[in-house]
Amino acid sequence: MGLRLKFNLVLIVVFAAGLAAAAYVSRQLLLENARDEVVRDARLMLESALSVRTYTVDQIRPHLMKQLDEVFLPQTVPAFAATETINTLRKKYPEYSYKEAVLNPTNPRNRTLDWEADVVNRFRNYGDKEIVSERQSSTGRSLFIARPIQISNAGCLQCHGTASSAPPTMIKIYGEANGFGWKHNEIVGAQLVTVPMDVPLAKAERAFTTFMASLAAVFAAVFIALNIMLSWLIVRPIRKMSEAADKISTGDFGVPEFNEKGRDEVAVLGSSFNRMRRSLEKAMQMIADH
Repeated sequence: MGLRLKFNLVLIVVFAAGLAAAAYVSRQLLLENARDEVVRDARLMLESALSVRTYTVDQIRPHLMKQLDEVFLPQTVPAFAATETINTLRKKYPEYSYKEAVLNPTNPRNRTLDWEADVVNRFRNYGDKEIVSERQSSTGRSLFIARPIQISNAGCLQCHGTASSAPPTMIKIYGEANGFGWKHNEIVGAQLVTVPMDVPLAKAERAFTTFMASLAAVFAAVFIALNIMLSWLIVRPIRKMSEAADKISTGDFGVPEFNEKGRDEVAVLGSSFNRMRRSLEKAMQMIADH
């Protein structure tokens, strides 16, 4: 096995190990960054909905409460205002979603789906403050953030305690069958924000592919450069010395001496070879003279 082949085999093994380690670490980091980006988007969307709820309670509802005796305005309900605001956003970004999923809602559109009911029951059973998880949706892989809807304000029971105590104008719109029987401090639902993961994950995969291709290209360039240097600085001089040694061993001293310029190992080896050649030539002449 030649020196060049041994060198290349070692180089390939080292590169393969380094490439595998770099691929694993970089891919994990890129995917984690992509997921963090999705979580940030989801939290921003959730905080936007919470801001709308707060604005509705503090700035809108107090001015319209007197009209409840004449007409029920869904716009005064924080959940309705937040949902409608996000629905306006979804006209441009339909893959994003926000829902105030409730087990027993007044508005039928807020009723929990099966997987949403599982989230609400997890809040009720385990007391989690927030759930961040992933699921397969109709638009692909998605991440959702959920926070519990808890009746911390006793004023909510005016509309959701019993049908008899609810505003008649609300009963006229939604009926007496749903949205009642809620209790103070009870978790009745969950705020759910769903954000798609396909786009950021695809970006992460493209970044990973580009990085690995660049790394492979750098290795190829280094591999070629090292092979050229190995051939020019080591393999070629050693091959010449080997050929010269073969000729000298047969008594052919017409081989020119090697260049002794330089301070590297090959130059030192050439200088030593020249001294050996001259010593051997003198020894052969002394034998021939006798």
